[in-house]
Amino acid sequence: MKQFLYFAIAFAVVCSTFADEVLTSQSGNNYSADRLIVKLQPQQTMPQSKLIKRAQHLFAQTYVVYTNNLHELEKVLQKNDSVVYTERDFHSERVTELARDVATVRASEDAAPFNDPRVGSLWSFADAGDNGISVNKVYQEKSTKPQKEIIVAVVDTGVDVNHEDLSNVMWKNPGEIVGNGIDDDNNGYIDDIYGINTLVRDKDGKATVDISDTHSHGTHVSGTIAAQQNNGKGVAGIASKVKIMAIRTVPNFSDEKDVDVIEAFMYAAKNGAKIINCSFGKSHNEGGNSVAEAIDFIGKEYGVLVVAAAGNSSQNIDIRPTYPASFTSENLLVVASTTSWGTMSSFSNYGKVGVDIAAPGSSILSTVPRNRYSSKSGTSMASPTVAGVAAEVLANNPNLDPVTLKSVLMTSVTKVSAFSSKIASGGRIDLKKALVEAKSLNK
Repeated sequence: MKQFLYFAIAFAVVCSTFADEVLTSQSGNNYSADRLIVKLQPQQTMPQSKLIKRAQHLFAQTYVVYTNNLHELEKVLQKNDSVVYTERDFHSERVTELARDVATVRASEDAAPFNDPRVGSLWSFADAGDNGISVNKVYQEKSTKPQKEIIVAVVDTGVDVNHEDLSNVMWKNPGEIVGNGIDDDNNGYIDDIYGINTLVRDKDGKATVDISDTHSHGTHVSGTIAAQQNNGKGVAGIASKVKIMAIRTVPNFSDEKDVDVIEAFMYAAKNGAKIINCSFGKSHNEGGNSVAEAIDFIGKEYGVLVVAAAGNSSQNIDIRPTYPASFTSENLLVVASTTSWGTMSSFSNYGKVGVDIAAPGSSILSTVPRNRYSSKSGTSMASPTVAGVAAEVLANNPNLDPVTLKSVLMTSVTKVSAFSSKIASGGRIDLKKALVEAKSLNK
């Protein structure tokens, strides 16, 4: 019988970033002063105007245009019959929120499947009956047999690509030659070896390629998904045949902008990512459609599943939406957070309609920059737990489309009675059951 060491830690989590935030103010100019999102009618081209400095195609008939006179350009384009809509490039305000949760760390003394020294602290790897997601059991029983390597894009604060537990699982652009200053693959980005940075742009407004993580959030998320297994170092990720594509789109103070998010999604999809993890969000959408339409587009055109954190405001997002979680795309999977006691984390958002599934998110140990490890809590941590499971299931069943993969993950949950009125699936994700469910579809 497995033995566990139980101890409780009371802690305060300063939720100053990402899915841990709530928008506290709608006042002020929380949009880019020089960028406007424009959707054109089918078969139409961008209208000519001296107010447009440059136009960049995002996806389908949607563009971002750069201008020195945003308000005047809005008026001009809104009167043009070839334009479906214009949207300002909104972002969330810089805010802080103090969320408190009493998390329980259950350190497993049985980490037989892995030789990574700190994997015993990953309470989420425990069996479903012990409030985990059955990672240890799957690898002990060798019931996972990946057929294809899966690319997971982490749209976040960047990733420490030199971390001892991540360096060997980073995606590298096969079409680029390192450091030659040339766009070798003609994808519009020079030396995008590991991904792109949509926050820092060159003089022409193009995204750059430094994806260094100066915060820690993106590196932590990446480790939960894909920290190298059985390398004798640190922890282990959930997925065994996976590469992390690093896209820096979320600033350290979490005021990500719609254009940056859309460009991140499109880059990931075009470069082969089949899962995108979004551990960020804002609680006001300003009525925009472009991000939601981008999620729909990459699902239908590229077969991408987007996994999003539900947010950490302890609220029902069916009543008080948060985005991107509250978009209704078929290929969007929204995640609440649980504790090692099996309860929903006190900070976690929920919603019978808007939240799909639950996963461990309280006190999750993972990688942080400079070869260090740290525990963090939030739906930001629950989302990559689901992304890791999704990657392992997809690696075993690479023919699954994103909507079917989402259905598999939701259908195979371990049911929790207290969750039946809180989230659509009524349960916590379970790697073992998901692999069985997916395999049954191939019979």
